Amino acid sequence: MLRMMLNSKIHRATVTEADLNYVGSITIDQDLLDAVGMLANEKVHIVNNNNGARFETYIIAGERGSGVICVNGAAARLVQRGDIVIILSYAYVMNDNARDHKPTVAIMDANNQIREIIHYEPEATVM
Repeated sequence: MLRMMLNSKIHRATVTEADLNYVGSITIDQDLLDAVGMLANEKVHIVNNNNGARFETYIIAGERGSGVICVNGAAARLVQRGDIVIILSYAYVMNDNARDHKPTVAIMDANNQIREIIHYEPEATVM
């Protein structure tokens, strides 16, 4: 049996752009992708802390060091520049390994720079 487990998380990133006229997806700074192990074209879930919207899309790699978090296409209607989002990716893990699986979580600062990398999901986290 396989279980779908949290694999990577970018926690509390700030939306820098929302481009309704783009074909679709979310553009994320390549440095952030590398830090958490996410890949271009990978499916992700996005949670908007400002309005509660939840949606899924795929990743486009953005310019390194830019801090870009740009929601593209129709999903751009679900965010505004300055909104705080959580970006989640998942992995299928064999049941025998699921209890030992550790996600990579990047805790972001207000400028979309990584404040801390952790490998667990803290209980009742307020950051």
